[in-house]
Amino acid sequence: MTTRRPGLRERKKQATREALRVAALRLALEQGPENVRVDDIAEAAGVSPRTYNNYFSSREQAIVAAVTADRESRIAAAVTARPAGVSLSEAVIDAVVEQFTDPGDEARDALLMITTSPALRETYAETAGSLAGPLAEALVERTGGMDRLAAEVLAACVGTAAKLALQSWLSSVGASFGASAGGLESASAGGLVVPSGSLPDLMRAALSPLAPALDAAAPASPVLEQSEGDRE
Repeated sequence: MTTRRPGLRERKKQATREALRVAALRLALEQGPENVRVDDIAEAAGVSPRTYNNYFSSREQAIVAAVTADRESRIAAAVTARPAGVSLSEAVIDAVVEQFTDPGDEARDALLMITTSPALRETYAETAGSLAGPLAEALVERTGGMDRLAAEVLAACVGTAAKLALQSWLSSVGASFGASAGGLESASAGGLVVPSGSLPDLMRAALSPLAPALDAAAPASPVLEQSEGDRE
């Protein structure tokens, strides 16, 4: 995907946002999210509470942003990077599942914290809808001609499906942890799988009904048309 180099002002804003979410996550892991105040995050990041409010409306947003930062652009990049022979639906579903369910070792402790906090779970689920904008751009770029409105509608549907899958998984995880005396220790032992099923399974189940619409909206591939003509 084509990108422009950010200007100095934009880079400063990106650096401030990064400092706030890093500080928020560190304090939440050290003290527990319920014990962290917005003023504490702002002070740790070296900015005023007023500046903090220009970037995040709550402490939960800043904490969750440390885990979900740049996820939308990574999904979009993964969609456009899939080989040309891969169907659009497969490219989208694989990219979304991969980015939502493989957080990496660094984010694992943060996700365990999020799953045990109702406020953080709710905020985390809400982030799924934010992928619509970058994904719509990726759909247009990958297909080389998809109608813009169709791309935006499909991207919004993908975001909603991902959100519903996250909500289902997080509610199951929260219920499991709430019934467990082990808390985070039990969660760590169980990893990111709960009795109702793994997050990848739930995510694919939620996204699969969108596959026909994604493939139908993609313009026919010239390569595919040529190969079909050769067979005739």
